[in-house]
Amino acid sequence: MNPLALYFQDQQALLSQLDTTTLGTILEILERARTERHHIFVFGNGGSASTASHFAADLGKNTVRSHMPRFQVTCLNDNMAIFSAYANDDGYDSVFAEPLISLSNSGDVAIAISASGNSPNVVRAIQAANERGLVTIGLAGMSGGKLAQLARHSIVVPSQSYEHVEDAHLMLCHALVATIKQNHPELNKGEA
Repeated sequence: MNPLALYFQDQQALLSQLDTTTLGTILEILERARTERHHIFVFGNGGSASTASHFAADLGKNTVRSHMPRFQVTCLNDNMAIFSAYANDDGYDSVFAEPLISLSNSGDVAIAISASGNSPNVVRAIQAANERGLVTIGLAGMSGGKLAQLARHSIVVPSQSYEHVEDAHLMLCHALVATIKQNHPELNKGEA
């Protein structure tokens, strides 16, 4: 079989295994955070950082509706000044936990994205979020790692392929945003 076709076939098979019940719970958590004015923090490393940033942008911009409060969402890996200051002064393991401690309140939401589920800075941030009373969500891959064990709600993409895991994570984020938009159909200006 053509390796490109095989890649897509494998991705399709993987997507059919994902836990849509937990995804529905995550959707409810996001909707509740919106109406109760809780902040949502998203973070990850490498490709997962890109997904976190993309998700925060989509959630913050594409879901604006005139009759509803806006999502308060921050991607913790987007502020390179604070990110690099913590990395330099306190170590890379602190880059998400320390800003989260400074910015969050009980009832806020922390969404960690990690293909392995074992990134030390992601794990430390989820531990800090749990200690502060945040609702914690993990998107992991492989076997889920420590992230899936620590997050109160987690979806594990059961693959050893970083590419497949990262593709699935972005699709999960897009599915959440698309469903929120569908649930609240008023279009934002400039959206077609």
